[in-house]
Amino acid sequence: MSQQSADIPDAILDASGLNCPEPVMMLHNKVRDLPAGGLLKVIATDPSTRRDIPKFCLFLGHELVEQGEEAGSYLYWIRKKLD
Repeated sequence: MSQQSADIPDAILDASGLNCPEPVMMLHNKVRDLPAGGLLKVIATDPSTRRDIPKFCLFLGHELVEQGEEAGSYLYWIRKKLD
């Protein structure tokens, strides 16, 4: 794990057990509430998030700091773009 993702996130979104499109819809709402530059940790179990979350970040200009897998979950650290 990188030093960046080892930082304490400003918020955590647990989308475990939810299937497409719910994790990305929840992510959109959660990111909206973060301050500019805030770090969000996302926990998901839907394999489609491996495709959807990086595309979400690319499309909206947020930084996907890191992504990985742990104990059957997909983990993402997203830094909200600066306004």
